[in-house]
Amino acid sequence: MSSSQRPGTWRIGRVVGVDVLIKPSLLLMGVALVVLFAPRWEDRSDTSPYLLATVFVVALYVSVLVHEIAHVLAARAYRMRVDSVTLHLLGGETVIEGESRTPVQELVTSIVGPLASLAIAAGAFAASDAMGFNIASDVVWSIAWVNLLVAGFNMLPGLPLDGGRVFRALVWQVTGREETGVRIAAWIGRATAVAVLVVALLTRGDTRDTTINLLIAAFVAWFLWEGASDALRNAGRTARINLLVARDIGFPGATPPPGAPTLSVDLRGSDLLRAMAAHPAEAYALTRPDGSVFGVLTSRAVDDAYRASRR
Repeated sequence: MSSSQRPGTWRIGRVVGVDVLIKPSLLLMGVALVVLFAPRWEDRSDTSPYLLATVFVVALYVSVLVHEIAHVLAARAYRMRVDSVTLHLLGGETVIEGESRTPVQELVTSIVGPLASLAIAAGAFAASDAMGFNIASDVVWSIAWVNLLVAGFNMLPGLPLDGGRVFRALVWQVTGREETGVRIAAWIGRATAVAVLVVALLTRGDTRDTTINLLIAAFVAWFLWEGASDALRNAGRTARINLLVARDIGFPGATPPPGAPTLSVDLRGSDLLRAMAAHPAEAYALTRPDGSVFGVLTSRAVDDAYRASRR
């Protein structure tokens, strides 16, 4: 298992230098989607409708991968490390190390995914029109519509959706408080989860696909609720971490012990913690941009500052 592979996932390869992982739940959802979409082509082709539905589902998952790769490329443009892309039951997840440093960075890395889905939809619509009226163009047209729906759903302003991250960035920019954006977007995410279930129950019919539709709606609602709840749990922690500033926690004028690792006095938040994790030590030499020594930062001082922020 590679360092980026998480338990319960299978590594299927690498794209743009990033491990692509899948969860077994992806296969479960794939089977459900094949069963759901196969009847669409049941009386319209000599080709097996289940084969056509399988082609459609594979193309859909490739579209999801392109959506996630857009996040990867944007994160790398901001010099953020990306460990892996995981495709799972309800789409994909790009594992980016650390948090966005500015609202603009958060907005850009979030919005590129839905924009990629919109681009795929536009291209598929154009290809379907150029192919004329046949079963292949119908499959391509369906791929276009699904990507359009994926882009639209992802832009709803609730976490953990991309639109929730965009909304979080906008609130962060306006208020100057990242935590406020997280909390509002997370509660919108919870409301969206409830709305998905309500709509599914109100629009259920008597068709044979009703049970599958309700199950998919329940999975989507669960995913949204859990993601939003996780964001709420982490909101306070992220806010406390952002209060950690090496210059404020350190001891100005103190002499660093021999061989102490050096850290920039301007480090703060998750950047500070990552730098400390990369060179574990009891004490660090804090240096100014010109290389001169500012003072000393101890691991205990950082721990004490974090604990104090919880009160």
